[in-house]
Amino acid sequence: MFRFQIISRAILFAILISLLQALLPSSAAFTSGPEKDKPQISIKKGYVAITLIIDAELRRFTELFANCLSEGKTWAEKTNDDAAAEWRDNRRAFRGLQWFHERDYQLRSVVGHYVSVVRSDDWFDGGAHPNRHIDTILWDSTAGKRVSIRPFFTETSDDGQTMTALAELAKLSVAAAKLANDIDGYEDDDRPAAQKLTAEQELSHDHFINDGIKPRILEIGPVTLAPSTQDGRSSGLTFHYSPYAVGPYVEGSYTVFVSWTAFRQYLSPQGAALFGGERPKGDEEKW
Repeated sequence: MFRFQIISRAILFAILISLLQALLPSSAAFTSGPEKDKPQISIKKGYVAITLIIDAELRRFTELFANCLSEGKTWAEKTNDDAAAEWRDNRRAFRGLQWFHERDYQLRSVVGHYVSVVRSDDWFDGGAHPNRHIDTILWDSTAGKRVSIRPFFTETSDDGQTMTALAELAKLSVAAAKLANDIDGYEDDDRPAAQKLTAEQELSHDHFINDGIKPRILEIGPVTLAPSTQDGRSSGLTFHYSPYAVGPYVEGSYTVFVSWTAFRQYLSPQGAALFGGERPKGDEEKW
């Protein structure tokens, strides 16, 4: 009898939960567990699915985690409102398909009191294919806010010496990555084999790279600090380019590394104290 009562209560509880969920306008779950793959926000409707995941490793940085969660909630609410309006006013745009929007915050590195985060947005909203946009966050744990790489260099004016040098280094790294994948920017049938080209040669004619990377702090590309074999130091900068940013969609995204030794002459005293060592083995496979 006692076991039957427990089962009955469990069934009743399940029914009540189902009724409550049915009364809600959407299924929105806010989770706080430590599971890395468990979303903080999950909204699922027949016409759209919205998911926010913040890397569990970021929980140890309380202010940063809260900052990402706040931003993510705002994004999820707006995305949900926009999709609902589209479903109401232009249902044909869905073509019987469920749209999806996913945002992910992933820990890239911890260098001293700087935390690098990669934020990826993946979505499908009725176009020819899904899309992806990549951005980055550089968080100063001491100041408790997002910062840029400006303090690491003596000057960072748009089209200035430092930005011009960094942009060129980033471009050459992307060109080398393309050639390594047997991709080149020639658009004719007589193009030479990619294996025979240098990064400089590839860069000289690849308009995607040249148009996508500019010597300006806001147009050079999303950047993170790469880890180092030397504790408390960064081995250089990692640039994260979305599909379409430096090549056709079919090429996908590019993540390229520039060693600190290539730009050491432009470093400020703060930057000189931050960079050093070499890129750890295995980091390239992860990023």
